[in-house]
Amino acid sequence: MKKFNVPGKYRSTLISAVKNKRKEADKMKKDFSPTLLDFGKVQVYLARHFGFCYGVENAIDIAFRTVEENPGKRIFLLSEMIHNPQVNADLQQRGVQFLQDTYGKEIIPVESLTKEDVVIIPAFGTTLAIEEKLNHIGIPTEKYNTTCPFVEKVWNRSEQIAKKEYSIVVHGKPTHEETRATFSHAAFHTPTVVVNNMTEAIELGKYITGEKQAGDFYIEFKGRFSEGFDAAKDLQRIGVVNQTTMLASDTQAIADYLKQVIMDHYQLTAATAEERFADTRDTLCYATNDNQTAVYGMLQTPADLAVVVGGYNSSNTSHLVELCEEKLPTFFINSADKILSCSEIVHYNFHTKEEIPSHHFLPAGKTPIKILITSGASCPDAVVEEVIEKILEVAGAEKTVE
Repeated sequence: MKKFNVPGKYRSTLISAVKNKRKEADKMKKDFSPTLLDFGKVQVYLARHFGFCYGVENAIDIAFRTVEENPGKRIFLLSEMIHNPQVNADLQQRGVQFLQDTYGKEIIPVESLTKEDVVIIPAFGTTLAIEEKLNHIGIPTEKYNTTCPFVEKVWNRSEQIAKKEYSIVVHGKPTHEETRATFSHAAFHTPTVVVNNMTEAIELGKYITGEKQAGDFYIEFKGRFSEGFDAAKDLQRIGVVNQTTMLASDTQAIADYLKQVIMDHYQLTAATAEERFADTRDTLCYATNDNQTAVYGMLQTPADLAVVVGGYNSSNTSHLVELCEEKLPTFFINSADKILSCSEIVHYNFHTKEEIPSHHFLPAGKTPIKILITSGASCPDAVVEEVIEKILEVAGAEKTVE
């Protein structure tokens, strides 16, 4: 796999040593058990896979190189390059400005840019409308494009489905940058609609069967369907693709459900299902899949709690939290300074979208304390090491990272 030039401050000697050792022992990536780091009073179980993925390292490499190669020029990012506060803050300190916030709200008008300015496309990609605006100004969108190749893979798959005259159902978070970009690219080729979860997929299924009137579709899925979408016609042949950071099990369940609805309604068999349901296969990225599978493996280890590290608006990270929450107390933090003491921590509740304090962080009087730790695909390993060091400090562990 290609090597990227990522700033050393994002690396961790500890984490690199662990990852290298595991890679050497398990080249085929078949062992998803966690790595035990025994600090005596504290036992840390690190997930088999976590941290920077190919797409993130590619984006960081391009972004920092762009800053170095364009001294004196105004440099803009369409929005957060990746969902990590440390990386985005570092770019802003180097003079990079954001044109939009993470939800697409304008911060700096595109119209104020000139062809002399540099614009970096984030790892999530962008919409065709924004590309057209920038190209009209004379800014080449392909020159500093950090779109993840696995996101582009979804776009390519969508185009292939469209050529066979299927409509597209995108499983994703409607306001997420990647979903907005994927929706734009898919809708250019074929009728497209976005569903956020299984509940919405079930309701969509009722328009396929006619249980719900087509006219109600435009109210229920307002802002989620492409221009000219005909609910009475465009749901007769469909294929499902996803935002690459969704839960693999959720996407599979939605695809399976809609396929069964189609088969039952049109009286198709497994052999003839492709007449109306496209064989899209999974469009989840490899890192998302590996990280989720590694969490399932990590959760087989008895532990007292889990800590998940990453940006609060990171989709792939929130799904790791979701998996951990099903089994044990889980704390979602974006940096080590959220750990205030052995009993106090400030962590993020992604259900209510707010940081909350907890006063029973580490179990009192228990030895050893067993902690599961993982991080999202946009979280630097250095931040994970800082979190481990802070836990050891507040817990009074006998051994240090060194």
